[in-house]
Amino acid sequence: MTNWVAACSVEDVALEDVIRFDHGSRTFAVYRSPAGQYYATDGLCTHEKIHLADGLVMDNIIECPKHNGRFDYRTGEAKGAPVCINLRTYPVRVDDGKVLIDVS
Repeated sequence: MTNWVAACSVEDVALEDVIRFDHGSRTFAVYRSPAGQYYATDGLCTHEKIHLADGLVMDNIIECPKHNGRFDYRTGEAKGAPVCINLRTYPVRVDDGKVLIDVS
């Protein structure tokens, strides 16, 4: 079963950027790739639970602002120390100018 939730407007996320989205007791990070596609992951780094929305986006990589661990936000794959646990990713779709995340 899916649970689509409107996270933001398409204009809220600049190209190669990330924003924070909170829903219930969970935090997500919503990204916009250089090609204009949208992605979503858990919003906290798997290393020390720092908000990834404060990090740096380069191409398809999010770099954690605390210890510079890196993840591929498209797949959640941990790409650089000190992170070694992948991020959870979520399906995203765009509908009527809104970015929706399946938070199930």
